[in-house]
Amino acid sequence: MKWRTTLLTGTLSALLLAGCGGGGDNGGENGGGADADGGGSGEEFTIGVTYTTPESGATHIGMERFKELAEENSDGQVTVELYPNGQLYASERGAIEAVQAGNIEMTVTASAPVAGFNKNFAVLDLPFLFPDHETAYEALDGEFGQSLLDELPESGLRGLAYGETGMRQMTNSSHPIESPEDLEGLKIRTMENDVHINTFNTYGADASPFAFGELYSALQQNVYDAMENPINLIHQMNFFEVQDYLTISNHAYTATVAFMNDDFYTSMPEELQEVVSDAAKEAQDHQREVAQQQDEEGLEVVQDHMEINELTPEQKQAFIDAAEPVYESLAQEIGEDLVNEARSFNETE
Repeated sequence: MKWRTTLLTGTLSALLLAGCGGGGDNGGENGGGADADGGGSGEEFTIGVTYTTPESGATHIGMERFKELAEENSDGQVTVELYPNGQLYASERGAIEAVQAGNIEMTVTASAPVAGFNKNFAVLDLPFLFPDHETAYEALDGEFGQSLLDELPESGLRGLAYGETGMRQMTNSSHPIESPEDLEGLKIRTMENDVHINTFNTYGADASPFAFGELYSALQQNVYDAMENPINLIHQMNFFEVQDYLTISNHAYTATVAFMNDDFYTSMPEELQEVVSDAAKEAQDHQREVAQQQDEEGLEVVQDHMEINELTPEQKQAFIDAAEPVYESLAQEIGEDLVNEARSFNETE
């Protein structure tokens, strides 16, 4: 596979895809991996980064920091091009497949669709797994989270860092949700992740995935009655315009994963690999701070447009109890040890 190693000047997606695709003519001297001497001095690399969230979102702000750090600390050997708002790929799965195939170098997606490429990532999507952000960081930033990233090269991907979309909440256009029974019969959009789908089906909803970039129209046209997302995205994507009820449930914590095509990553000299990895980690720490701030700001906006209820501890426990079959099913699929390790970070367990 050949990789582009000079700066692309066009912004059209067709030029991007032609420039970085496998077997293209822009690969220079990189094809197949770094040279024995470490890739040669002064060699340049262009990293295209695609993601579905908007320019106002925490992911884009985090990737702006990544671009700044990678370009500055590589002394110009690395150029980063950002493609937000689903302008190249409307779905996160499509973006992951493009990175996997070498059609673009990098993406940032929610962890949920990554489970379609490595099933062990599904453990992160278990309902009510992490009670707060700090617990999630403890799990993801330690050996547990790194062990998941270490499995990605088997799928042609190189995990760099965890960010977040944050704690997920439920919205719908019918009525307040205070118990699992209130979800019965609602057609709810989820991410493309079996754990999310199974969880809401267990609650009695009719759950199915749908491309994030097209979700506003689907809600507007009543293709779906309900959805679930962090408040920052409910605000930024104006979902409050097409949904009437917001339930503060914190039913799941969603990390984001920044990752590259593994062949592209290993084609870079080791010193540039380190620059890129360090830039991703620092950028995603910044992204987490922004995401939480945007949750707070977003709530101030959406509360003027939606009826809001927050689950009481007793109501939340009813959802937790009803979801136990989801834990049991996933343990059979990926192993009880991995599920128990994830649950060990929750002090209430």
